[in-house]
Amino acid sequence: MIADINSVCTYCGVGCDITGQVQDNKILKIYAQNDGYVSQGKLCIKGAKGFDFVHSEQRIRNCRVKKSFVTNNLEALPRELKARVKTLKEFDEEYFEAPYEFTTSLAAWKLMEIKEKYGRHSFCGMGGARTSCESSYMFQKFIREGMNSPHVDCCARVCHSPSLKGMKPLIGEGAATNPFDDIFETENIIIMGSNTTEAHPIVANRIIKASKAKTATVTVIDVRNIQIGKYGKELVIPYEANLLILNMMAYVILSEKLYDNDFIDSRCVGFEEYKESILNDPFANPEYLRDIKGYEELANTLPQVAREYATKKSMFFWGLGITEHLDGSYAVMAIVHLALLTGNVGKKGTGLMPLRGQNNVQGACDTGCLPYYDPDYEEPKEIGFMTPQLIDEMLKGNIKAMYVMGEDIAHIHPNQNKVHKALENLEVIISNELFMNEITKKADIIFGVKSAYEKTGVYVNAMRRLHLSQPLVDSDLPDDWEVLRDIENKINGEFIYENSEDVWNETKERVKSRFSGATYHKLSKNRNRGMQWPIEKDDTPILHLEKFRTQDGKANFQYHQYNLREQVKKLVQNETFAKNEFYLTTGRTIVHYNNAAQTIRSEALNSRYDVDIVLASKEDEERIGSSHIIIKTQYGQTAILPVKYSKAIRAGTLYTTFHHPQSKINFIFGDEADELILTARFKSIRVEIEPIKG
Repeated sequence: MIADINSVCTYCGVGCDITGQVQDNKILKIYAQNDGYVSQGKLCIKGAKGFDFVHSEQRIRNCRVKKSFVTNNLEALPRELKARVKTLKEFDEEYFEAPYEFTTSLAAWKLMEIKEKYGRHSFCGMGGARTSCESSYMFQKFIREGMNSPHVDCCARVCHSPSLKGMKPLIGEGAATNPFDDIFETENIIIMGSNTTEAHPIVANRIIKASKAKTATVTVIDVRNIQIGKYGKELVIPYEANLLILNMMAYVILSEKLYDNDFIDSRCVGFEEYKESILNDPFANPEYLRDIKGYEELANTLPQVAREYATKKSMFFWGLGITEHLDGSYAVMAIVHLALLTGNVGKKGTGLMPLRGQNNVQGACDTGCLPYYDPDYEEPKEIGFMTPQLIDEMLKGNIKAMYVMGEDIAHIHPNQNKVHKALENLEVIISNELFMNEITKKADIIFGVKSAYEKTGVYVNAMRRLHLSQPLVDSDLPDDWEVLRDIENKINGEFIYENSEDVWNETKERVKSRFSGATYHKLSKNRNRGMQWPIEKDDTPILHLEKFRTQDGKANFQYHQYNLREQVKKLVQNETFAKNEFYLTTGRTIVHYNNAAQTIRSEALNSRYDVDIVLASKEDEERIGSSHIIIKTQYGQTAILPVKYSKAIRAGTLYTTFHHPQSKINFIFGDEADELILTARFKSIRVEIEPIKG
């Protein structure tokens, strides 16, 4: 008998509702219902085809302990553990297969040994955005309370931490203000730094539909031509120019008096100082663009975009092309300024829409998986280190143990030569994972855990929508929160939870201003639609309707001037570019997700894109002179990569994906990062290339 079971997609932050057709505990098909609130009856190829991983023979379906770890710790082991080591079965050349109860005991013993020997600050945890809110909440609680360490971080560090940092001080929240369906209520859409058709396809479907119906004009601002640009105006800008462009839009709105005086007077503070700063900033006048060789036409087109944004009901969407820069947080602030200037926030059909990456990165941040926020964005009693700082502490010998939950730090983070060296300094790495990936290969203790399609849990998508998932298939593997509970109970014995609802009931009380009314019962009744936080009796689709979520209810302006550098500086000063010198940006392709840990196990997906490809300009084909290159920086180099020449790429620039670890893309990025929040500079880096002949 075939059963249809409703749940939520395990991939990106769009959070599509899905239905799995299941027979004999195996997923046969995944599809979207025609009345699906998020999906609207359509799924991207990952959502529809990328479920093979659940049944993959490569799944970690046991506990594993590295043989070298056993050898190194044998003499120090307590008698009962030492006796049981002799009964462990060999799994492969590197690992023993171990019983679950023994492995949780071993993990608890080693963590306590390290804490007693080196102190509570010697332990850190990374992860949480690839699992449910119940597990992400439990993860930060395990680190903060179970181990009494402040050092917890998640993958927001390499994606949208600058969105939170840029939005929260200005308007009191760092999350999307409106539902995706407001795309059908708006008159104008700006997309900046988001390859939406590849990274968030179901949101792109709405934008394309609105464009075709002529209910909304669309403007796409990016460093290259992308597919969604075909549905509106497309502005190709230089690398490192986001803040420059955004401040210029504000200059046009201010100098032409297109701003909303009533909105500013009643709902904002700091406007006059901001206005004075912009109008006296030489970088903010769009005429400056006439000095940027190859981009002069922007001086004519950008003011038109600013006028349209100011005079229409507008929404602003952005992605990692905004946040993964040196000034990512400041660029987000500049986007918020535009909304405040024009009153394009706090009402239907307007809004600020950061397109979150991971399926539960919003929920992980809400539940406290950041070193500077407790659950509900409360100030913690002690602020921990961010991931790049933790890497430095590992190299110094101050961090000795790390717990990783669904975060492949040995692949997706920058400066991988440095990261790998730092990881070698640890005495123990514990990992909860589905498959052996780059970080799990380095782990000493591994717990195979349930996937999203095998468990009950709450996920929060990019528009603050809580969705209670339910398992499509049964599994006897533990959930992430269960592993953490069982280890903690062998340390302190204070995690008393019988099931995921027990964990959720505590979570929603700790995240009280957002989740308090979101019981399992209420979320179950609203499984198709979901509910947008803050949730009390009802939910809140649109934020900031009457007041902002700041202390005084007012939004505020905080101006930051653009800093001339890199490609823009060289173009303005007419400096010569070396023959092998290029500017590189990175991004996703639609068939893969992040480190491809799941999608690479799907033949339907991986067969379409089984190697990372570099896109280069047709104009540079003779200059490069090869079909394969190595990309180099002072930090490292990639593997040999194939090159595809395209008219969509500007001369002197390159683009590549980073899904396959063997490509070593993230070995070429260094420690350069957002000034405020340390998100890596993945979207703009000067590189040298080595053409491979033959």
